Amino acid sequence: MIPDTVPAAFDSDAESKRLALGLVTEAFAEGCLDGIDGDCMAQAALFAAFQELVATYGEDATARYAETLPERIRGGGFTTTLQH
Repeated sequence: MIPDTVPAAFDSDAESKRLALGLVTEAFAEGCLDGIDGDCMAQAALFAAFQELVATYGEDATARYAETLPERIRGGGFTTTLQH
């Protein structure tokens, strides 16, 4: 049974997230050094991430999680540089 809300596991501990982000950032850097375009890397990473979330939590829970992304993006939740 798929829960009505996004699973709490989507909010894993901060240290695990920090370590995982470091690994993904390193993979991006290696891909760019190998001549792979950053946009290509980003799309592949998103596909792999959503594939894993669907396998772990199911399509409905993952879709509910994805529905929160536009607000988080517009709110600067993924911005790492200063905005003018």
